[in-house]
Amino acid sequence: MPAVDQVLTVAAMRAAEAALMETGTGVDALMQIAGRGAADWVWRVGGRHLVTVLCGPGNNGGDGYVIAEAMRARGGNVKVVAVAEPRTDAARNARALYRGAAVGADEPVRGDVLVDCLYGSGLVRPLDDADLALLTRLAASHPRRIAVDLPSGVDSDSGAAFNPGLPDYQLTIALGAWKHAHFLMPACAAMGELRLVGIGCGAVAGAAGVVARPKLAAPAADAHKYRRGLLAVVGGELRGAAQLAAVSAQGAGAGYVRLLADRSGPFRADLVTDTRQLTEALADARLSAVLAGPGLGRGAAARAALEAAIRAGRRLVLDADALFLLRPDDIAGRRIDGVATPHEGELAVLERSFGLDGAGTKLDRARALAAATGLVVVAKGPDNVIAAPDGRAAFARRAPSWLSTAGTGDVLAGIVASRLACGADPFAAAAEGVWLQGEAARLAGTAFAASELAAAVRSAYAACL
Repeated sequence: MPAVDQVLTVAAMRAAEAALMETGTGVDALMQIAGRGAADWVWRVGGRHLVTVLCGPGNNGGDGYVIAEAMRARGGNVKVVAVAEPRTDAARNARALYRGAAVGADEPVRGDVLVDCLYGSGLVRPLDDADLALLTRLAASHPRRIAVDLPSGVDSDSGAAFNPGLPDYQLTIALGAWKHAHFLMPACAAMGELRLVGIGCGAVAGAAGVVARPKLAAPAADAHKYRRGLLAVVGGELRGAAQLAAVSAQGAGAGYVRLLADRSGPFRADLVTDTRQLTEALADARLSAVLAGPGLGRGAAARAALEAAIRAGRRLVLDADALFLLRPDDIAGRRIDGVATPHEGELAVLERSFGLDGAGTKLDRARALAAATGLVVVAKGPDNVIAAPDGRAAFARRAPSWLSTAGTGDVLAGIVASRLACGADPFAAAAEGVWLQGEAARLAGTAFAASELAAAVRSAYAACL
């Protein structure tokens, strides 16, 4: 994984900066690199408009002074609001190099763009009343707002807000590396667009990454449907959900998608349905992967279907009802090459089933469940986190909020299962599925139904060729 793609905790970021300084790059030089890089983005938004830089007493405030001086030197109209005198040597040095206007926290200030350099990723407590009142007042008097590193008042490792009612931003500029909060709710919802300014950090062992656009390819010239992957989707009580997953899988690369269902039809004309006894249908040696869960139900028949899907020994995606039914005994002693895609409620059910306490961040919980089940876990929702049993993890960028409609989880399961059937390893299949679903949502536009999202999957796939 390229170092630029890694997502670091506060402790890991500090260690990465320390490693850079051991090579001879001082903290002042790093602050200049970070601040000037951030100033490039601020200039794009602020240009010659009235820009106010709110500087705190620590190194995030020092970054602010560097930004302000870079803006001033370009001819920008910039003013610093300083809440206190700098308390670190690097921040004091940056303040000394700033040649522009500066005012205290009590000064009434209005402008076009606010740059929040009050506190960065190291904050571990709520803002005090004075700082919160100042930030809120300045945010209200500036129509555009930019956060540097992180919005002040946010927990970098969890994405939690230390204070209620924090401002929102149109742009957040990460410094050095991405932080967990850039991709976790509720913090990420208020960050606007995300940009990264690198400072030369090396790769950190065990760090999570960012889901990237997949590199996909058209079928080989001699391809046929079975070589491209045969996916079986196990039907159940609610026919629509399984059909929706199957249609989504058709657009995500699998050469042959087969819906395993009883004779209660009707089914879509472009879906191949197999109405044989489930165990017989799952015994087809040509099967590359199996998807179980969408529309499965939770009764005895559904329980038997899940057991049959697991016993088939194929690569497996479990979603929806299958996650409510899954028990540790179902997979004990088995190595399942597969993916589970729980939303928050299903994640909590699985944690209870597998004796997990549900403690920690969303990433902590996904990693714990992956370790307990041996499955790659996509902890889905408005923020998507992927974790593998071997510790690998990835965060997804925010997808359109129009995904918050019934059936979109079935679409995601179908895409992931299709990628698994095509030969991607479970972690890659999960990441590709999350990216393709987000791109399909962007292409589908506004207020779409899940069927329209499924129809857009093929166009999302085409964007990766």
